[in-house]
Amino acid sequence: MHEDKEPFQIQKRRGLIVWVYSLRQLKNLRRFGFVHYVSRKMKYVVMYLNEEEYEAKKTKIEQFHFVRQVEPSYRPDVAMDFADKIGTEEAYPSKEEGFDVEEKNTMIRLAEHV
Repeated sequence: MHEDKEPFQIQKRRGLIVWVYSLRQLKNLRRFGFVHYVSRKMKYVVMYLNEEEYEAKKTKIEQFHFVRQVEPSYRPDVAMDFADKIGTEEAYPSKEEGFDVEEKNTMIRLAEHV
């Protein structure tokens, strides 16, 4: 076996949603990163870019004439550690805030009594 190879490194990536006018130029987007999903009906592309080159490639993609809008994925920015909140009172809204619950009494009338 080959023992001189480096161990597998997970590459940091970030998602990007690209809304396009036409999908004919999809080949141009494939040069920038991994195309994960293409919606032909709604005309958008979900792709992943390497984190190091993310900003530079995002600005280049925005400059294409066939691109309508570019949205970044916010998943890396969201704290996904819920272990300290599950089963505690922090997970539920505080009782002081409360909910505006409004009870409405509706009278059901039959068609013959109208």
